[in-house]
Amino acid sequence: MISLSDLYCVLTAVVPLYVTMLLAYFSVKWWKIFTPDQCAGINRFVAIFAVPLLSFEFISRINPYKMDLLFIAADTISKLVILFVLFSWAKFSKRGSLDWAITLFSLSTLPNTLVMGIPLLKSMYGDDKEAIMIQAVVLQCVVWYTLMLFLFEYRAARILIHHKFINGITTGTINTERNMDNQGGLQKLGGGRGGEDENFNKVVPDSRGTTFNPIVAAAAAEEDGKEFHLFIWRCRCCSSEGVCEQSVQACHKEEGKNSTKKKDGEEETPDAIKVTEYSSSISSQILRQILKIVWFKLVRNPNSYASILGLSWALASCWWGIKKPQIMENSVTILSKAGLGMAMFSLGLFMALQPRIIACGKRLTAYGMLVRFVAGPAVMAVASIGVGLRGTILKVSIVQAALPQGIVPFVFAREYNLHPDMLSTAVIFGMIVSLPITVLYYILLGL
Repeated sequence: MISLSDLYCVLTAVVPLYVTMLLAYFSVKWWKIFTPDQCAGINRFVAIFAVPLLSFEFISRINPYKMDLLFIAADTISKLVILFVLFSWAKFSKRGSLDWAITLFSLSTLPNTLVMGIPLLKSMYGDDKEAIMIQAVVLQCVVWYTLMLFLFEYRAARILIHHKFINGITTGTINTERNMDNQGGLQKLGGGRGGEDENFNKVVPDSRGTTFNPIVAAAAAEEDGKEFHLFIWRCRCCSSEGVCEQSVQACHKEEGKNSTKKKDGEEETPDAIKVTEYSSSISSQILRQILKIVWFKLVRNPNSYASILGLSWALASCWWGIKKPQIMENSVTILSKAGLGMAMFSLGLFMALQPRIIACGKRLTAYGMLVRFVAGPAVMAVASIGVGLRGTILKVSIVQAALPQGIVPFVFAREYNLHPDMLSTAVIFGMIVSLPITVLYYILLGL
């Protein structure tokens, strides 16, 4: 049974976080202390220094050789199950879509473990449970945020193909004037630098009886990544004027009796062979470009360095029994201690700058809260029980899945313009209701 003293310990750990957030909110909304530019500067400091050093400080203290494998397995299985269900829904359901699959995956599986989870779970279940939360932070930063970046870039590539290439395909040359900002989404598939247009040459050779007319073709990307060429064909099996969204092989199968199919005693024409070779190279070219951009973003993200360096130091220190030099320890500690408070302060500033707390409407907010606080913990509970978690560890796994929405997924959503209003509402409104909800989970699981 949960005692009042236990509940008070939880409140003493969490309420100060809300006090910090509210002070930031009032300082902008009511007192007008900070301007939007000053808020942006504070947020920049938090993103570049405070939170990465906070992550490094926590991660470097764990023992990687004593990881809780059952907890890691439960966390991984729950996320993979949700990912499989959402992408199956997007693939086979008429109402499904890749956009909503990405957003719902973010809402259901990526909580605010670092800022809210560690102090909250420590106060609920003891200091020894901090290591479990740090393990979740490491997996989230290294694995799941990387996967999210890949999904966002894959979506951006699809949009670029359908709206940039296809809409301009009849003009012969497509010049993309947008620059790909270092922090922005995929504006150009070739990864060109600012101020340089991407040229796509229209090449229409004699089809010699083949079903497919090459519309846009070029052979390779320049080594410096300034220019990228993609092959797109218009097939005669489609009645629409646009490019067929089906694969070349699908169109080839549909008109199997036409001249593109190898007939008895005849050899395939050279153009037909080229079409097959080109079609097999499209996906690999796009995939390589997506991987390059994901890598580019990860190497520019301070949180990636913090996670990798923290994990590397933890591996080395536990293996050889070494400790950080005192100068290094003090230098990191000064900013890492401020990281938690500054992260909450930055969140309060963000809340104050929004026109309204519920930006996506009441209906989507209700759906988002159900996904965040009900569906996510439910799947995590089933996965945890399935792998054999019992007792306090089972409770910890469920409560951490019921934490409010993580801030980093919202940053991705805003950067790639994919339902940022819903993610911002999940962050803001989720922070407001997360305390009573997590305390309710804590009480119910303790009965």
